[in-house]
Amino acid sequence: MGEQITDTRTRRPVITARAAATFEPVGRSVATARAFVRDTLQGWGCADIVDDAVVLTSELVTNAVVHAGTAADVLCLRTDGGVRISVADRYPEREIPLQSTGQAMVHPDREGGRGLLLCGALAARWGVEYTAAQKHVWFHLELPERPAGTRSAGPALPVDALPVTDTRVRVAVIQVDRGGGVTFWNDDAQDVFGYDPEQVIGKPLTDFAAWPHTPGTGTGIAEALQLSRWEGSYGIRDADGRVVPVYASHLRVRDADGEASTVCLLVRDHERAILQSPQRPPATDTTPTPEGRPADPFEVFIGSPAPDDLDGLLQRTVERARDMLDGDAAYLLLATDDETELEVRASTGLPSARQRFARVPVEAGSGRYGSARMPAVHEDLTAVPGAVPLLAGTGMRSVVTVPLKVEGRLTGSLGVAAESPARYTNEEALRLQFAADRIALAVERARLTELEKLRRGSLSFLVEASDLLAGTLDRDQTLALMAQMTVPTLATWCAVYTVADQASDPELSYVLHEDEDRIDGLKTLLRRVDPPEPVPTPGARVWTAPADAAHDAALRTSLRSLGLEESARPSKGPGATLATAAAVGGETVVLPLVARNRVIGMLTLGKPTEEHFRQEILELAEDLSRRAALALDNARLYSERTAISQSLQRSLLPPELPDIPGVEAEVIYRAAGEGNEVGGDFYDLFPIRDGAYGFAIGDVCGTGPEAAAVTGLARHALRLLAREGFGGPAVLERLNAAILDEGARSRFLTLLYGELWPQDDGSALLKVVCAGHPLPLRLRQDGSVEPAAEPQPLLGVMDDLELYEQTVTLDPGDVLLCVTDGVTERREGTRMLGDDGLTDVLTTCTGLTAGAVAARVLRAVERFAAEPASDDMAILALRVPEIPAA
Repeated sequence: MGEQITDTRTRRPVITARAAATFEPVGRSVATARAFVRDTLQGWGCADIVDDAVVLTSELVTNAVVHAGTAADVLCLRTDGGVRISVADRYPEREIPLQSTGQAMVHPDREGGRGLLLCGALAARWGVEYTAAQKHVWFHLELPERPAGTRSAGPALPVDALPVTDTRVRVAVIQVDRGGGVTFWNDDAQDVFGYDPEQVIGKPLTDFAAWPHTPGTGTGIAEALQLSRWEGSYGIRDADGRVVPVYASHLRVRDADGEASTVCLLVRDHERAILQSPQRPPATDTTPTPEGRPADPFEVFIGSPAPDDLDGLLQRTVERARDMLDGDAAYLLLATDDETELEVRASTGLPSARQRFARVPVEAGSGRYGSARMPAVHEDLTAVPGAVPLLAGTGMRSVVTVPLKVEGRLTGSLGVAAESPARYTNEEALRLQFAADRIALAVERARLTELEKLRRGSLSFLVEASDLLAGTLDRDQTLALMAQMTVPTLATWCAVYTVADQASDPELSYVLHEDEDRIDGLKTLLRRVDPPEPVPTPGARVWTAPADAAHDAALRTSLRSLGLEESARPSKGPGATLATAAAVGGETVVLPLVARNRVIGMLTLGKPTEEHFRQEILELAEDLSRRAALALDNARLYSERTAISQSLQRSLLPPELPDIPGVEAEVIYRAAGEGNEVGGDFYDLFPIRDGAYGFAIGDVCGTGPEAAAVTGLARHALRLLAREGFGGPAVLERLNAAILDEGARSRFLTLLYGELWPQDDGSALLKVVCAGHPLPLRLRQDGSVEPAAEPQPLLGVMDDLELYEQTVTLDPGDVLLCVTDGVTERREGTRMLGDDGLTDVLTTCTGLTAGAVAARVLRAVERFAAEPASDDMAILALRVPEIPAA
């Protein structure tokens, strides 16, 4: 007997079907290739692997026609064990980012790398083959063992594992008209609920339904009856008043006359397996990875590694959803914190710049998103205008939408749309819902992480903004800070309107754009638009006037440039106008600036064409507007106070110095401190009568209104009493009494008062009284300096004063210097200028004019210390000029 030979070669798979197509290197070929693979596999009865095959084919064809820029050859082979798909491009030199131990993971967004990573995650086997002219990337997907030709099947089970029902299963069939009234009630409905048909026909089904109110469910029985399909649990009150839990399947139909009604199939809740649609099995969830661990359902859908940021995750999600259902567009919306609105966060195949962060109300109604809380299929959007506001004007006809829910709470909505009608059925809705359930928790975690980062950043932003706003009391600087903090952090452009009082119209006070070249055009545009109404209602409100005006201006400019509209003046070209229109063509919001229960202005924020604000940014802008309003109002109050203070200060000083024959006079006054508070030092030089002049320099204790009152009293009393003929001591004694009469408002006062008479011989006679003031200094021609008076009691302290005047003669060339204590008490650490320091400065002023003497003294005081002066200073210099030689 010959030796038996065993064939150890691996049996080659038997090819049972073949399909091939070539796609040109254009972007639309990717969608065409997806449709080719989907149609091929569905025709072969391989619906269970269609989604994974379409996703992988989409990535590989994209690499070929978009990245490699060559045609793509797609070959589909059905074998007895599965399906093999090969994608070939004609650029064999292209580098393939192969993974091996010790190599860094290729980033999924890198060109050419993501498709191969997905092959490793989804396919049972895959590989790359090279020829001289082509590169082939292939993958193999296993088919589950299931009887061919069936839509859904389950394994054979032991009898005790089958669902439990009553001895005879009863399926209640109820038909409800468009108004919700019962029109048909079958025998099984009568057996289950105990009502004869005569008892229920014509009555609303809602009279018998016990509808559950569970978290995340915002649709009642009346709304559910209006949907094209609905499946779920609720209760029916039977004839005895008890609630019978049921599982229901609703189908909306119409008769030959176009009359709509809803057919409801109901079974007892514990028999739900009879009606319940089988969940699509997670065929790939248990597929082991090359490392031997089970594949994560989320990573299978999204791809591994998943994007680590929310925007990347959402964008990948919509791309996968579009590919899975072979759609032309897809979008994902996230719910706001109160679940009343949905905000567009990612889209593909739609004008994303126009839609990003657009918000849509959730509740049902025109212009709202009524199908957000449950899966929905719209076969033709033209038949239901406004059903999906996001798709208005995009050319999309059919759409399937499913909710993203976490623990029963609505967190978002995922939709896939197509340009052709009747593209999707309930089967696609179930498949998309299965995918949405895979990613909902991961999306919510990423959203909460982003929200937490944004809130931390918002807190830091507000702290910094508060510090900056608190650091200035200048109105113009506050306006500039407000705009600079919002652009570009919160908005593309900003305009601040101010309201002087309730009777005034808003005034455009500051404009800023992130592109400085757009600021002038933006100002011009906003000045042509009526300002927003100063409404105190908190929160941001949309303002469409700038975008409308910009659109109209751009349209007119374009028509003029084409010669379609006559213009009285030649056009400068559409460039600048169109650029301005694009800059302000997006969403514009107005936030009121309310301080101390009054609208003092409006903060206007804008986006460029087709862009929207996200809700978190508007909330941050609202917080900023409250802080900015208070800072602006504080700056206004401070400016008013400063203006009043400076006006009062000027009123306490003489408007100009008189010309004194034969005597040079110079005064330097420096008010210390920001705001220049009134009060403090003062001076005066005035004519008393022919040939006689009075002069005074004084310092009132303190600042503010009380000190200002004493300053004004002193200055005007001196002039009045001197012109009445009273001598120096009498003038000061009466002024002392007047100060004491002020009572609690009185302040003590140091005062140097004197009267001056120019003499015919060129000298000047002075009579002075020094009441507690720094002594006047006399500079002689030989450079010697001596006090020109003796100290006497200050004013405003004692009732009875005995003052006397001293006579001083200034010879030609002599100087009399009078200062306040802001000069002599100038400090640098422990050092003080003092009387001796002032004397030393004055000795260097021989031969100088009165103006030069005063200037040298001021310069010496300023240079004595590096820090700015902390006290007011007044310097009065009188000089008798030298007699010219004959």
